Amino acid sequence: MRVLIQRSLEASVLVDNKIYGKIDKGLVLFVGFCDGDNIENIDYLVKKIVNLRIFPDDNNVMNKSLLDYGGNILSISQFTLYADTKKGNRPSYTKALKSELSKELYEIFNKKLAEYVHVETGKFGSDMQVNIKNCGPTTIILER
Repeated sequence: MRVLIQRSLEASVLVDNKIYGKIDKGLVLFVGFCDGDNIENIDYLVKKIVNLRIFPDDNNVMNKSLLDYGGNILSISQFTLYADTKKGNRPSYTKALKSELSKELYEIFNKKLAEYVHVETGKFGSDMQVNIKNCGPTTIILER
């Protein structure tokens, strides 16, 4: 499981030119799954995400978690996080988990995140336009 995290001042995702999900301050997560991913991986990464100290404190030091900061999450499914470009210029996505299984894990992931903070999502398997006002910029990759 891979999650690319971007700290954001505001973000939205459009599907068919309509806003599907939108947040103010918080995190945008791009989430991909591979064979072997399970609930244990999800639990670990959810706790890691909500407790990462990447938001500024009163001294402008990244010392607050999302929970301390009071932000929200925009979660976007992203199988292309498992792109393999070792054999030429056309990426292979064979390491990405098949769509049906990935969708199930993605829904579990978002439900577990929602136990801590408000979560908006994109539409799984759809062509999406993601707009992010990146803050920092702060971008982190987590993998389990």
